Amino acid sequence: MPKDLSRLEKCLDLKFKNQDFLKLALVHRSYLNENPNFKLGHNERLEFLGDAVLELCITEALYGQYPNSAEGEMTNWRSALVNSNMLAVIAEEFKLADFIFLSRGEARDQNKKARQYILANAFEALIGAVYLDQGIRAVSKFIKKNILNRLPNIIEHKLYLDAKTRFQEAAQEYAGITPMYKVSRESGPDHAKLFLMGVYLGDDLVAQGSGYSKQEAQTEAAAQGLKAKGWE
Repeated sequence: MPKDLSRLEKCLDLKFKNQDFLKLALVHRSYLNENPNFKLGHNERLEFLGDAVLELCITEALYGQYPNSAEGEMTNWRSALVNSNMLAVIAEEFKLADFIFLSRGEARDQNKKARQYILANAFEALIGAVYLDQGIRAVSKFIKKNILNRLPNIIEHKLYLDAKTRFQEAAQEYAGITPMYKVSRESGPDHAKLFLMGVYLGDDLVAQGSGYSKQEAQTEAAAQGLKAKGWE
C-alpha cells in the first residue's frame, strides 16, 4: 500500500524539496528482499550520515549554551540525548513506524527491542535526509526543537546517568544492598543472540530486561527495576 509521506511531513513540520530523501530514510533493508525492483536503496548509508550530523549539532549546541560545563558532563548529556532509547521514543511520537518500509516477515516478527532499533535507525536516517535536502541550518533547527529541548528534564532528573548507575545508587540508599545481575535466558543465533537478564536485590528478582549484549540487557533490567521500585 502506498504511504502518504505528506502526512509525515506535516507531523514533522517539514516540507522536503525532494521527497525521495524522506522515502529513502524509511526503507529498511528487509523491504528490498521482497521488492527487488524498488527504485531506492535501504537507509543504512543515510543513517550513517544522520548519526554524524546529529552528534555535531548536539555537540555544537551544548558547547555554545553551557560555557561553564566540563567535557565529561557534556559528553554524558549528549549520550542521553542521542542514544537509541531516546531516538526511538521520539520516533514513536512522530508515529514513524507507520511509514517505515519493512518486509512482511520483519513487520510480523518484530520484538520490542528490534522495533526500537529500527525506529532509532530510521530517525537517524531522517536527520541525514533533512541535512541533504535542506542543509545544516534546517537540520540544526529540527534537532534543537525535537531533541535538545529534552535536556532540562534530563539534567533535573539525572537521566544522563545510565540506568545501572541510578539503580545501584538508589538500591544502596533505600535498601542498603548492591544489586546483582544474572542471565535468565539466551535465545537466537550466535550472530544476533538476545539476552534476558534479571536484576536482584539479595535473593529477590526485581525486574528483567533484554538486549543484544549482556551490558544492554543489564541496563534495560536496571531501567525496569527503577520503575518497579518507584525509584525514578
